[in-house]
Amino acid sequence: MTFRKTLISLVTTYTLFHLSPVLAASAPAFTPEQEAQIGKIAADYLVAHPEVLVQVSQKLQQQEQERQQMALTQKVMENQEALLRDKDTPVIGPQDAKVAVIEFFDYQCIYCSKLAPELEKVMKTSPDVRYIFKEWPIFASRWENSEKAALRGLDVWKQKGAAGYAIYHNSIYHTGHNEGQLTVEDINAAAKAAGATDKLQADYSNILESTNTLAQTLELTGTPGLIVMPVKGATPENITVFPGLASAEQIQAAIKKASH
Repeated sequence: MTFRKTLISLVTTYTLFHLSPVLAASAPAFTPEQEAQIGKIAADYLVAHPEVLVQVSQKLQQQEQERQQMALTQKVMENQEALLRDKDTPVIGPQDAKVAVIEFFDYQCIYCSKLAPELEKVMKTSPDVRYIFKEWPIFASRWENSEKAALRGLDVWKQKGAAGYAIYHNSIYHTGHNEGQLTVEDINAAAKAAGATDKLQADYSNILESTNTLAQTLELTGTPGLIVMPVKGATPENITVFPGLASAEQIQAAIKKASH
């Protein structure tokens, strides 16, 4: 191993030891003399080669992402029934699908708006997958139409099933109205396009509360939250969680991983 690689390894281990209590438990202990020596070597070298800091930062970021992914997939494993088989959740796709793509979303979330066309692409190219839509209006306290759109979406699902819900869901996103721009007229037009009635047929607040509880249990930090997993035989190795945006290519790769 070259001196450069040795230094990066030492600096990374030293940094992990001091910054992460969890990782520190498994990190090798240093004597005060060794710590002083590492610090002096690192300081002198980094003055001349600051690009090493970038590499160390990237390595730490990668390790943190891997840790986060492991924690998220474990939560998914513990909540498969609620994720895959909730009768109150809108679903598009065949009943015998081997893979499910589950999205937690808010119609007023700008990042959900960016994800929507990517997911549409995937749905067209992978019609054999089950797509599960968890209405999670986290911006309702800021924009009331966030919750209104979610409630209407659930109502359309109850009235018109998968076909009607797909029309409603896509129609809302096709308005391009997010972050407070969505109007009641937009919502009504989308529901009308789906063939649903003008008014809600029931109170679906309990469904939204249940979805919020599930999202909190999974420790999702915001929308969108995308989970790709097998319908049966899920393991941490074949589950992918995207805590944010994902491209059509990334989603397709996750579907492929889940199908093996």
